[in-house]
Amino acid sequence: MISLEGISRSFGDHQVLDDLSFDIGAGRMTGFVGSNGSGKTTTMRILLGVLAADSGRITIDGAEIAAADRSAIGYMPEERGLYPKMPIIDQLVYLARFHGLSRHSAKRRGLELLDRLDLKGKPSDTLESVSLGNQQKVQIAAALIHRPRALVLDEPFSGLDPAAVERTLEVLTAFADTGAPVLFSSHQLDLVERLVDDLVIIGDGRLIAAGTAEELRRSRSLPEWTLETDADLAWVRAVPDITVTEFDGRWVRFSAPDDAAAEAVLRRAIDVSSVRSFAPHSVPLNRLFQEVTQA
Repeated sequence: MISLEGISRSFGDHQVLDDLSFDIGAGRMTGFVGSNGSGKTTTMRILLGVLAADSGRITIDGAEIAAADRSAIGYMPEERGLYPKMPIIDQLVYLARFHGLSRHSAKRRGLELLDRLDLKGKPSDTLESVSLGNQQKVQIAAALIHRPRALVLDEPFSGLDPAAVERTLEVLTAFADTGAPVLFSSHQLDLVERLVDDLVIIGDGRLIAAGTAEELRRSRSLPEWTLETDADLAWVRAVPDITVTEFDGRWVRFSAPDDAAAEAVLRRAIDVSSVRSFAPHSVPLNRLFQEVTQA
């Protein structure tokens, strides 16, 4: 597990990070979410040793992080940093050699990654000759080329079409399944919701919330349910302690303080007409993010 403890960083008079602490669990996909300028990229750069923190510390399994630990982390920056005129496979081999792989092992590993990312026919192409989405996949391959012990990815899904997103999700999930910690930032909250085990939300350089998406839902939102019957459900609006959040005649979504209050609505619906469906409703991550950041 990677732990960030009390990380602070300022640039001049501007406080970018303020006593930020959170964990990246082994074998866990941790989504790192915040508005533009919230401090996500600065945090990642401090974790990687590109920037120094003003205070705080980073540990791996309880021991202070060392240069060797940082070199074993695969990193994908938001800004593309590869050589546009260099063949793709040559770039991957070049980067892998920095981490001690032989030329033969590096090429084999590079071709394997390109195959898994649907770039099998592209190894001899230059980076500038392929689409922006494929360039993004090469960046992901570059982060994985040296078989890292952990991954830090800044906006890995930017520019990817739906098919490429699916393949990338498969590759990243398989990597986490080996027991490696993975931290990634993304503004695409629908993808974050599908991928994450844990979620870290920051704002203005401070931790706002951390935990699994379900834990955050339980702590921040009243539970919601959906109900559909054969009769008009306008009466639900008048039930004490119930808040209707969406209504369409015979279908309603409502929040309730607890299960007992929701079940009372269900019992009354059964008395009035036939019930077609009744189920808990999971609050979408984008709404949860708005609730948390605007609290």
